[in-house]
Amino acid sequence: MSSKDSASSLPAQNKSTWSSFLKSIASFNGDLSSLTAPPFILSGTSLTEYSAYWAEHPALFVAPAQESDPEKRALAVLKWFLSTLRQQYCSRSEKLGSEKKPLNPFLGELFLGKWDSDANVGETSLISEQVSHHPPATAYAIRNEKHGVQLQGYNAQKASFSSTIYIKQIGHALYTLTPPGADRNDPAQQEKYVITLPALHVESLIYGNPFMELEKSTYIVSSTGYISKISYSGKGWVSGKKNTFTASLYKESDGEKKPLYTIDGQWSKEFTIKDAKAKKDVETVTVTDLQTTPLTLAPIEQQDLFESRRAWRDVSANIETGNMDAVSTAKGKIENAQRELRKVEKAEGREWERRFFDRVDENSDPQFLELARKAGLTTLESDKTGGVWRFSPEKAVGAKPPYHKTGGEGLGVSN
Repeated sequence: MSSKDSASSLPAQNKSTWSSFLKSIASFNGDLSSLTAPPFILSGTSLTEYSAYWAEHPALFVAPAQESDPEKRALAVLKWFLSTLRQQYCSRSEKLGSEKKPLNPFLGELFLGKWDSDANVGETSLISEQVSHHPPATAYAIRNEKHGVQLQGYNAQKASFSSTIYIKQIGHALYTLTPPGADRNDPAQQEKYVITLPALHVESLIYGNPFMELEKSTYIVSSTGYISKISYSGKGWVSGKKNTFTASLYKESDGEKKPLYTIDGQWSKEFTIKDAKAKKDVETVTVTDLQTTPLTLAPIEQQDLFESRRAWRDVSANIETGNMDAVSTAKGKIENAQRELRKVEKAEGREWERRFFDRVDENSDPQFLELARKAGLTTLESDKTGGVWRFSPEKAVGAKPPYHKTGGEGLGVSN
């Protein structure tokens, strides 16, 4: 869509509201949760749901664990990662017409589900939890036990404004697999990949038709000595196309100048994997043709009070119908209850208990820290995420509602 088309697509009654919004963020620098966006750009979806974008292609998610060659495993991890970008940063604007501002999760909010694939892939489960509110941070764990694959991570966002909104993502993802023939009960035989998160900026903001664009570089660093570097070129000033990128996979000992594979294209449409040594194409991946597997959730009445869809259903329903007074009332009920809960905790000298994740000492895992350093994470910036968060499998065993000791009083509703 051209700039001219974008401008004309903004309804006349919304133009003055949009102009006021742009003026209000001209000096903005902080987390996205504090932005008061105009009603027509609000989404009824909570940020806790965004964790699901990592695994909407379950077969690609588990594919690395089926490769016997460590080089091919590293390539499969890179291919899977690239396949997630369209879902993570493009699918919402395609579905809704433009990028919308998501609901800011409350502390303890949960989003739980599973992907049921064919017999070869098996079940893949998702646990997403808001582990910090000030600053806001979401942690997640995605597991496929059949193949011994797990992705866990956490992220926060910091936004700044300079002609558009720039978003720094703070946090990382940790992909773990058990190679074919290895003992999945032996941590020493597991393979780890540290994944850094791309920086974002919002395109077409001034025209009221915003969408996300990626910039700078991210890395995937494996415990087997392979490194992937992905460089994003923003609007595509090199190719003239948006969402363009180049990537290379190389052996750490050989260095970036001796790639094993290179990849280029558009992460939202199509990219081509090339064997750098043989100088030939290996595969072209048409991302738009990849079929997503729907996430299965419990029926809303069977969900826990703290699960996203149930907790925000009144807010979402009223955003859908445009009843912003009702939206404000429903949001206020949750927000006020949460503030009261924090006061009680402070008075009693205790902290909210996380259900599925633990705050850990960032120096407790030397192997992870070494991989993180190689990926450019010289600091984990744990002060901006409320800590370093790791999934606790023990907490997930046999877990069923109610998940928290606190009930409806934490949301301003009756149990």
